[in-house]
Amino acid sequence: MKQYLQILRLPNLLFIAFVQFAMSEAVIMPLLLTYGFDAGIGSQRLLLLIWSTILIAAGGYVLNDYFDVKIDTINRPEKMIVGKTISRSSAMRYYQILTTLGILSGIILAFRVKSFALGFIFLVVPGMLWFYSATYKRQFLTGNIIVAFASALSVLLPAIFELAVLEGQYGKLIFETPLPKQIYAWVGGFSVFAFFCTMLREIIKDAEDIVGDREMECRTLPIVWGIRKTKIALYGFILLIVAGLLCTDFFLISFSGSFTIRYIIFGLIIPFVCLAYLIFKAENSQDFHQASILSKVIMLLGVSYSFVFYFLQARQYHFPIFHTFMVQ
Repeated sequence: MKQYLQILRLPNLLFIAFVQFAMSEAVIMPLLLTYGFDAGIGSQRLLLLIWSTILIAAGGYVLNDYFDVKIDTINRPEKMIVGKTISRSSAMRYYQILTTLGILSGIILAFRVKSFALGFIFLVVPGMLWFYSATYKRQFLTGNIIVAFASALSVLLPAIFELAVLEGQYGKLIFETPLPKQIYAWVGGFSVFAFFCTMLREIIKDAEDIVGDREMECRTLPIVWGIRKTKIALYGFILLIVAGLLCTDFFLISFSGSFTIRYIIFGLIIPFVCLAYLIFKAENSQDFHQASILSKVIMLLGVSYSFVFYFLQARQYHFPIFHTFMVQ
């Protein structure tokens, strides 16, 4: 039983749940309160959204291990599960159960809120993950882009869901208000951040796994360009993300005070500088693994800004945080 939990990458699934909770409760809810709407998706529907998402993600992780047996034999033999403690046929059945449950849950959710877009996403993403694991992850940048897109989409899902709920309650009139644009702007900003951070981490992981990937004739960025040029590309991604964060603060965020810029500098830019240093010093798989871990921590810090956003909105518009206490 233990191996069936290990293969799911539980920390990653918990992170997905945390991200969707943060978008719903720390970004969308304060925006609803700001514009005088009823707050929140509702705990049951939010749990169903998170449940559907993590089931599909879990199925994707199992499928990835199913197709990566030969690569994992070289890159991480001590961590192998499929083909070792779980047979490939059992892994495939496990994938089918998880993905089917995820799709059904997502379709039920989409039907309840009458959202074609939501239903379409829950149908298309599993197929996208199948082709990623079977083929695209071995192609130049294609697999990285698919994973980054899926990551960004999981961040955006609460916004799509909430607006479907609001449209059901208020009709098309909801789109005559500034609220939909505000929700998409803020949640979309977190989604874009997730996309680029995931791209960054996926390329770092490709550098970590270069030995096994080369044996299996994959065409990842480190194999095609080499480690030196890959490091330059990673520095470029880091600079792009940092520039985007600074531009967002200077031109788009209108909160009074300097709390946001301090969070960006100390919570994100300094960790990004540390990440660039780790990449610069990286010479082997273990070095790139450390950089990969730090990139995940940075993404967590970025998403956690949502609670700073909640605090600043509550202070500016005078509503209680999580319905408990006021901010002065």
